[in-house]
Amino acid sequence: MDHNATRQAARIRAGERSIAWWKEAHRLQLALCDDLEAIADSLPSNIVNQDCLFAAKSLGRLIRDVHAYEEETLFPALRQVFQASGEFTLALDRLTFEHLADECYADDIAEKLVYIGSGGRDVNMEALGYMLRGFFDALRRHIAFERDHFSSAIDTLVGAVDRQPKPVLK
Repeated sequence: MDHNATRQAARIRAGERSIAWWKEAHRLQLALCDDLEAIADSLPSNIVNQDCLFAAKSLGRLIRDVHAYEEETLFPALRQVFQASGEFTLALDRLTFEHLADECYADDIAEKLVYIGSGGRDVNMEALGYMLRGFFDALRRHIAFERDHFSSAIDTLVGAVDRQPKPVLK
């Protein structure tokens, strides 16, 4: 078997899995936004401790994993395909900067959610609700921006992978 053809087939499969992963990551983040909104709506008197602890546990890990994937895999591939577009590069730079702010914000929220999920109630619930709403609104906007601006770019990236000659297996 031709080793170049094998590597090329692996790249094609990895590209297809990568796009599917990105779409699933958006779905998971939006589900987390829904969970955070439900928690914000429950404040101050209808708090479900388990919901807070679950959201806190998944929040940081999900956000960091998605950002790492985008910054280490997706964005470099998009930069390679769209090298000539300064506007595209600026959009990717903007999203990368937003990732840092989102991760810091997620850490602060997770800390508060662990505290109230563990029974702590001496928290300014109005401020916590405001924090939660600010975070999930920003995350929803971030995802909408990615979908609006990158869906066609992702299709182009997939098309570039699809146009690669398919390996001939012997």
